[in-house]
Amino acid sequence: MSTFMANKGNIERKWYVIDAAGKPMGKTAVAAADLLRGKLKVTYTPHADCGDNVIIINAEKAVLTGNKLTQKYYYRHTGYPGGLKETKYRILMQNNSCKGVELAVKGMLPKNSIGRSAMKRLFIYKGAEHKNQAQKPEIWVMD
Repeated sequence: MSTFMANKGNIERKWYVIDAAGKPMGKTAVAAADLLRGKLKVTYTPHADCGDNVIIINAEKAVLTGNKLTQKYYYRHTGYPGGLKETKYRILMQNNSCKGVELAVKGMLPKNSIGRSAMKRLFIYKGAEHKNQAQKPEIWVMD
């Protein structure tokens, strides 16, 4: 008996929908990262990209617990001296709630080519409607 090793030829990718309405953003991001990485599959292989496609809907209704809306910041740098920009998460979630959820999921993925390819399979929508109906996604129920 030999050990199964996943590669591009024998990976089956499914589509899942995660509803973020009224749920903590961190728990939604963990569920999405696990699905994108393929950690919940019995055929998981650490060095291969064997994850599924994930659609997150209702990103604007995701909840940040505690005082994170006022105390948490999103930092970015322009590349120029003194170019550090900061934005409170309250403003980030008002202006671009999809970006806040995307940053949460991205932080939970590996910082290499596997993580970058996993992010390409993540689709985030503000409202309850999404345009991936043709793929017949399954609804993922978080515990």
